[in-house]
Amino acid sequence: MTANMPKGVFILADKRDYYEVLGVGREASADEIKKAYRQQAKKYHPDLNPGDKGAEKKFKEANEAYEVLSDGDKKTKYDQYGHAGVDPNFGSGVGYGGAYDFDLGDIFNSFFGGFGGGGFGGFGGGRVDPKAPQRGTNTNSTITISFEEAATGCKRTVEMQRIERCEECNGTGAKKGTSPEACRDCNGSGHVSVQQRTPFGVISTSKECPKCGGKGTVIKNPCEKCRGIGMVRKAAKVDVNIPAGIDDGQVISIRSEGNYGVNGGPQGDLRVAVNVRPHPLFERDGYDVWCDITITFAQAVLGCELFVPTLDGRVKYDLPAGTQPGTVFRLKERGIPHINGRSKGDQFVKIVVDVPTKLTDHQKELLEQFEDELIEKPSKFTEGPIAPNKKNIFDKIKDNIKGDK
Repeated sequence: MTANMPKGVFILADKRDYYEVLGVGREASADEIKKAYRQQAKKYHPDLNPGDKGAEKKFKEANEAYEVLSDGDKKTKYDQYGHAGVDPNFGSGVGYGGAYDFDLGDIFNSFFGGFGGGGFGGFGGGRVDPKAPQRGTNTNSTITISFEEAATGCKRTVEMQRIERCEECNGTGAKKGTSPEACRDCNGSGHVSVQQRTPFGVISTSKECPKCGGKGTVIKNPCEKCRGIGMVRKAAKVDVNIPAGIDDGQVISIRSEGNYGVNGGPQGDLRVAVNVRPHPLFERDGYDVWCDITITFAQAVLGCELFVPTLDGRVKYDLPAGTQPGTVFRLKERGIPHINGRSKGDQFVKIVVDVPTKLTDHQKELLEQFEDELIEKPSKFTEGPIAPNKKNIFDKIKDNIKGDK
């Protein structure tokens, strides 16, 4: 400060042009400025360049430049007056005494979705406290069961791999007989505070302690079995009760049988996807079951006593005489049980008439005789007399035309 300069006014430090910092021209749009800032922030972020003072300086320059150029009012003042137009200390009589305590992570998270807690320095509100209890993640498995087992329910043993607490060190990660020690760099807090003096004041940031990774403790003698992690992957077997009525593709969740939690957190869940093998006779439609039953021509005409297969065993059914092909009859509550319910679906049986393709001469004669003696002629489009008192389709059309007149 010179002797003839008003008290409290500082000569601005030699700063680079903000457009030059971000590598854009003065006519750059807001989207172009934002894109340029993202590139600079990723390139020079301190967590990606540990110990590099030059990168740290450029990162701060990029933040400062974006704070101005992303604000329409500040950008206008900067374009008119340069750094003097946006520096809060220029002509204010305040100097650099005030400390503006804000978190750069708020700006960083708005672009990168909050790298905090993900290994990028712990910025912002998305940070996860590594010392807090954390629930274990879910594990997934698949089993295949039969159609009948899906309908009646069954029990299966699922074999899988999951993460469990190391038995050698009881989850501490330290060699047996030793224990983790408090980190000296952060005094066991897991975070260190960094303050930087800038033209805007003192910027205070909190970041994850690089030495302990935010845990607040360090392990000098790691466990040989888990290599200091405190967790190991092990084979496990879990008995699973498959409820009656389960359908193909449905998922069963078994509480607290997944991966173990961290820092005393609860276990995750085991999610079991159920595959149901198709049945050679039955087909499922919701909680109903469908099947086809093939009968002979004589059985369809004369009627018969059928023994229909169901999921509960064979059921007797009296088929009436004159049953037509494609007829569907229902067997009530012979279908699939409703999950966690008392009711059941129905079984629908579709009649398929087997038409013989190979006949002896004698059989043909018998059929021709049978055809001649029929009172009702089923075919309306073959040559020959129509049965008495029976009108064919053409007669019906004529009657309808006369009726219209």
